[in-house]
Amino acid sequence: MEFNDQSYAVIGAAMEVHNEVGPGLREKPYENALVIALKEKGFQVQPQKAYPIYFHNQIVGDCIPDVTIDSSFLVEAKAIDKIGDNEIAQMLNYLRIAKLEVGLVINFKNPKLDWKRVVREQR
Repeated sequence: MEFNDQSYAVIGAAMEVHNEVGPGLREKPYENALVIALKEKGFQVQPQKAYPIYFHNQIVGDCIPDVTIDSSFLVEAKAIDKIGDNEIAQMLNYLRIAKLEVGLVINFKNPKLDWKRVVREQR
């Protein structure tokens, strides 16, 4: 599946979650519901997959995005006022560490679902 198609499918699943669960809750119920919705759509979903962080070729910790989809795409579920530079920077860092190109930051807090597609350029 192409990244655009995958993005649309994930956003569609997020809209289903937002419509059924409703806005304004903590992040975890949205994350859990999104995992269910994505699995129902046939995606391979890994919630809370840890990616190691290296410094001088030694593991110094890990980053844990909310959802990894088909081992190629990351999703962060948020319940914040608005998606800002911090959330975009976090996703870019997660993508770099996971060695992936595309992710979505999805905000469930407000009455209207909000999302930002984040693409990391390969160097």
